[in-house]
Amino acid sequence: MPDALPVPARPSDLDPSLAARLSRDAAGLVCAVVQQHDTGEVLMVGWMDDEALHRTLTSGRVTFWSRSRQEYWRKGDTSGHLQHVRSVALDCDGDAVLVRVDQVGAACHTGARTCFAAGGDLGAVVGPVRG
Repeated sequence: MPDALPVPARPSDLDPSLAARLSRDAAGLVCAVVQQHDTGEVLMVGWMDDEALHRTLTSGRVTFWSRSRQEYWRKGDTSGHLQHVRSVALDCDGDAVLVRVDQVGAACHTGARTCFAAGGDLGAVVGPVRG
């Protein structure tokens, strides 16, 4: 497992025992994969520092750290396209969280349901189906 950064970049109220399990990148962030809770559809990817994760775990709404604006943003505050938290899980390496949500409206800033619609399929060779 990669070494976690010893000190978060910004102050946080995140439980220290959970913070110790995170393996952050050089900017103090972990990847947050957002998935529709009932269909499994992957909606978007964002970034969280300790405080964004704390806010997500304690508020019922998803909060991210904006790498471009260098500020917290809660999904839906300006767009109305809310993400209501259903569960949050940490991956085995501690460098990503899976946030299962009930998405209200579009997840993507383009207005699409998912951020992966605009990029489209990349035409990967499909492996055999095991049966």
